[in-house]
Amino acid sequence: MEIAAEIRENLGEEWIPNIYQNKVRTQRTRAHRLEITERENRVIIQHTLLGVELKVGNNRFSCPDLSTARYLQIFARLGCSNVAVPYDITKISTLADELESSWHRTLLFFDKMIEEKTSSVRGRMRSSLIREIRQEIDKIGAGSLMPEFKQSTKQRTT
Repeated sequence: MEIAAEIRENLGEEWIPNIYQNKVRTQRTRAHRLEITERENRVIIQHTLLGVELKVGNNRFSCPDLSTARYLQIFARLGCSNVAVPYDITKISTLADELESSWHRTLLFFDKMIEEKTSSVRGRMRSSLIREIRQEIDKIGAGSLMPEFKQSTKQRTT
C-alpha cells in the first residue's frame, strides 16, 4: 500500500486535504497567493516591529495577525502557493490548530512506517507524501480572490 494512502486511511477526517475541503472551502474564503517553490519548505513565523511575518526560505510575507501566519505556515511548509483563507478571522485560529495537529500526526505515522528504511529512501518517501498532499490541496483549489457578498437585503414590513 502506498504510504500516503495508508496515512490518509489512518487519519480519516484529520487528513490535511480533508480538513481543507470540509472545513475551509465550505465557508466564505478569499484566495491567498504565496510566491514559494512547490516543495517542502522551512517556514518561520517572525514577530517584527511592523507586525507578524512568515519567512519562507529568503522570502518574507506580511500577515495581519499570528493566527493567519500559523494557518499559512502549514500550507507554505507543504509548498502550496495558492490557498483559501477564511474570511471570518475568528475561525482561522481553530483551523490553524487542527491543521497543525494533523501535520504532526501525519509525521508521526510517517516516522513509524519508515523506521527501517535508509535515509535516501526516507527522503524520497517524505517528498512523495508532501507532493501527494500538495496535489490534493491544489485540486480542491483556492477559490475566488474575494468572497461573494449578498447584495440583497431584507426589509421588514410592519
